[in-house]
Amino acid sequence: MKKIHLLLVKAFIKPFFVTFFIVMFILLMLFLFKYVDDLIGKGFEWYVILELMYYASAANVSMALPLSILLSSIMTFGTLGENYELVAIKSAGVSLQKAMMPLLVLIIFLAISSFIFSDYMLPKANLKFGSLLWDIRNKKLSFLIKEGVFNNSIPGYSIRVDKKGSDGISLHNVMIYDHTSNSGIAKIIIAKNGKMSKNDDYLLLTLHDGVRYEESNGKSASYNPRQELTRMRFKETDQKFDISSFKMNRTDEEGFRGNTQMLNLKGLTKKQDSLTRELDSINKFAALNLNSYYKQNNYTKGYTKVVVKAKAFKGTVLSTIPKDQRLAIIQSALDQANAVQQTTSGRLQDYGDRTRAIIKVQIEYQKKFTLAASCLLLFFIGAPLGAIIRKGGLGLPVVMAIIFFLFYHIISTVSEKSAIQGSLTPFSGMWLAFVILSPLGAFLTYKATVDSALFDVNYFKQLIVNFFKKKKTKAL
Repeated sequence: MKKIHLLLVKAFIKPFFVTFFIVMFILLMLFLFKYVDDLIGKGFEWYVILELMYYASAANVSMALPLSILLSSIMTFGTLGENYELVAIKSAGVSLQKAMMPLLVLIIFLAISSFIFSDYMLPKANLKFGSLLWDIRNKKLSFLIKEGVFNNSIPGYSIRVDKKGSDGISLHNVMIYDHTSNSGIAKIIIAKNGKMSKNDDYLLLTLHDGVRYEESNGKSASYNPRQELTRMRFKETDQKFDISSFKMNRTDEEGFRGNTQMLNLKGLTKKQDSLTRELDSINKFAALNLNSYYKQNNYTKGYTKVVVKAKAFKGTVLSTIPKDQRLAIIQSALDQANAVQQTTSGRLQDYGDRTRAIIKVQIEYQKKFTLAASCLLLFFIGAPLGAIIRKGGLGLPVVMAIIFFLFYHIISTVSEKSAIQGSLTPFSGMWLAFVILSPLGAFLTYKATVDSALFDVNYFKQLIVNFFKKKKTKAL
């Protein structure tokens, strides 16, 4: 038994690591395609992008781990069935359940590890990822001088260069429009060539053989207005530009710590309690505030406000009000009704937002457990499925794994959206996929135990042939 268990563990570990890193690589590529516009053209250092990808890979574990367990379990038992090693194990008196036992222990260990990861490591990774992505998205475009194009990245300046040298710092035929003057008239600098250098805060252009033009309103009389144009030639001059605002400044992570995805179980419990208390206090205040509007007032004698019941009048309430006061009172009542409607609609919107915030906290709380449960569920689907189809490699197992995982992922996504909208409770929404697919795992385990030819094409052909033979016999 020890040799059989060791054989199964070795056969499982290799495809598990291979499929896990392949899935992680694919998810990271999808992440880069999604945020490529935020990363390209901003002059980031390579280690900043690697840091962002590292934190993003932690968030992708919740999808990569269950899929890799499903795919590797199908590949492991499919390879054993294809090489008739599973038949030899069963002929030695070892059932499929006993053969699955060492892998089941390994999967339980992975499930517990995934729960610890989702409760302790994933919130910290989401915090780092969220704050870094915020800084990247809010970083201004880095200053890039392109040939033959006026660049307006630096406020107050327009810079154009006909040609850049092969060294990346030499410039030819430079033209600069300086719009920083209070007079509204731009200063123009033209130079044959120059060089640029840059530090963290400034961009320095050293220009050679050029001309500076400055136009201004000179001393003029009302009868003879005129403008003055100053032209200054230079052999060499320096033009300094402030680019300190183009740097990426790291935001304090404490500002993101209250986000739902960045809390562990203890933090989620505290946040739910605080949100619930806030919602209860707001509801009580709204009830007391709106209660004062729903009173009928009598303005007949001395215009004294008296609460009156509608049944005390034989006619309409309006008939008890003097004619000269009716229009003002009707307008006042209409204003009060509009105020009630606006206040109520605003409070309903606030109530809906706060309720959805509580639901999201409850959903995130359940996610800490569903990741571990999905690992066990997909193993009990993948292991018997591989024993039934008896195909290893990356062909049919990959197709089957993708089909079952998409089925699981679609149910999980739809049920989660339904829970956010209030159609399902957060507990039901997060565990619906597990409840639906658990009978499937039990069914596949039973069929693999009894050596069912569930996916054997010849078996189904024979069933169809036998059906038509019986029908033909009854007809005769």
